[in-house]
Amino acid sequence: MRWLSKTVERFKGGGAPAGAAVVPDGVRVYAVGDIHGRVDLLNSLLDLISDDVTAEAGEAEVTLVFLGDYVDRGPDSRLVIETLRQLKAYAGDRVSMLKGNHEEALLGFIADPASGPLWTDFGGRETLRAYGVNPPHLRADTEGWIEARDAFVAAIPDDHMRFLESLRLTETIGDYLFVHAGVRPGVPLSDQKEKDLLWIREEFLQSRRALDQMVVHGHTPTEKPEIMNGRIGVDTGAYATGVLTALVLQGETRSFLQTGG
Repeated sequence: MRWLSKTVERFKGGGAPAGAAVVPDGVRVYAVGDIHGRVDLLNSLLDLISDDVTAEAGEAEVTLVFLGDYVDRGPDSRLVIETLRQLKAYAGDRVSMLKGNHEEALLGFIADPASGPLWTDFGGRETLRAYGVNPPHLRADTEGWIEARDAFVAAIPDDHMRFLESLRLTETIGDYLFVHAGVRPGVPLSDQKEKDLLWIREEFLQSRRALDQMVVHGHTPTEKPEIMNGRIGVDTGAYATGVLTALVLQGETRSFLQTGG
């Protein structure tokens, strides 16, 4: 697999306080924020992770968690999916791919082309074009959206569809819960609704602690990674800023890797 060479920046996040959430002994976790069609940044961050594993992981078992929103907004959604698909095929259970609201919107367009105008309003237009499909010019062009959906279904490879349909909603490692958007405060994980896991914002972000676990999420872009009481946000708006972030966890320690903005 060919990784692109980019200028990158590495920085440390100051560790974690005593008594903080931990991952199991002998495990090192990299949790990657929203990629949004920026395969150049994805390849740069994978290079950084590879270097970090060599320098810091020692004998620890390495696990990668991708927090969703691989498609839309950036220009290379097709290449992002292909890169992640190959990574998952190579690394198997050492890589966990989570679903984001943008993947849900893509699958929703395939199921119902009437959702096309809304999807393309928040980034789907770039994904269609990455697969060689031009969306209609008019929002009300019902036949045009059906034709675009049919062309998209014909253009997207079967293994890309299998990848998208296999995405998980959550991953738990030690005291950490990984999810795309967040969780509804006070609701047990087993009772959480998919809509909240993929779309929630203010109710979760304003909660002092939504669950007993430390929640690691993307979905809501911020200038820098956020470490708050009960959550860590790692979406740094890569498609617009050029900064793609990975949270690094081992034992009680926390740090970050980032591509250069």
